[in-house]
Amino acid sequence: MPVSQFQQLNLHLNQQILGQPELTHNILIALLADGHLLVEGPPGLAKTRAIKSLSDGIEADFHRVQFTPDLLPADLTGTDIYRPENGSFVFQKGPLFHNLILADEINRAPAKVQSALLEAMAEHQITVGSKTYALPELFLVMATQNPIEQEGTYPLPEAQLDRFLMHLEVDYPGAEVEQQILSLSRNEAKGSTVEIKRKLSQQEILDARQAILNIHLAPELEHYLVQLVIATRQPEAYDAQLASWLQFGASPRATISLERCARANAWLSERDFVTPDDIHRVFHNVLRHRLLLSYEAEADGITVNQVLDKILTLVPLP
Repeated sequence: MPVSQFQQLNLHLNQQILGQPELTHNILIALLADGHLLVEGPPGLAKTRAIKSLSDGIEADFHRVQFTPDLLPADLTGTDIYRPENGSFVFQKGPLFHNLILADEINRAPAKVQSALLEAMAEHQITVGSKTYALPELFLVMATQNPIEQEGTYPLPEAQLDRFLMHLEVDYPGAEVEQQILSLSRNEAKGSTVEIKRKLSQQEILDARQAILNIHLAPELEHYLVQLVIATRQPEAYDAQLASWLQFGASPRATISLERCARANAWLSERDFVTPDDIHRVFHNVLRHRLLLSYEAEADGITVNQVLDKILTLVPLP
């Protein structure tokens, strides 16, 4: 499977989402690593546009769901519809049966809705009544959160956060990029849009996922990767200050996610082996949402990113 097709897709995304190269790059990593994304940032930063542009570049269908406090699980999964003409029930599929899902402002929906989404993300299936239905093989959820306004929200439980492959943070673009955004907006208003030359098929994406599994990961680097995660659970073995900052560390799912993302990053860089730089590039995004800081760290204004920076300095490279 040629990497060039995905590089063309990345170029298309960067033409549509200006000033957010890390967002577009990590969307491709999530697509290749078969994972889900949690994107946090202020409104108006093209989060919706990003996943929509991805759907334009691949042969996949897209659906956006605005999460609200009155949303019901059936609004996501679908429900059984009664047919009075023959007295039977027919299952009407919900939005989760699309390939790409945007869960907009996911923390505004109550626990029952989030649990329905959790089953879909974790098991690639949904359950309605006594029946279970399989979701498409290509299935990616991109959920968004607004960090500014927290009134009327339902914070995601740690178990659900752990289901996300990565947690991305996006911020405002600079003045120069914002001028380019104005120009792009004017051109689109005039009907001038950039079309991608060729859409990636779902089979090409599935083949690329298999190719990534063959990327070489040296035993020494595999050990280093595991030790980075272990350091979040046994920080006292590395540093007393680090131990005072952490209350709970990352699960083995974090180790699996870190390895898959590092392999995908190497593959996108047209290498057949993983380097420490591949691990470092995805490290913060994979671990950011999986750590629980202590009260002492929060009182001192320590952020998760600072904790992760310290871990990288403490765990020795092979």
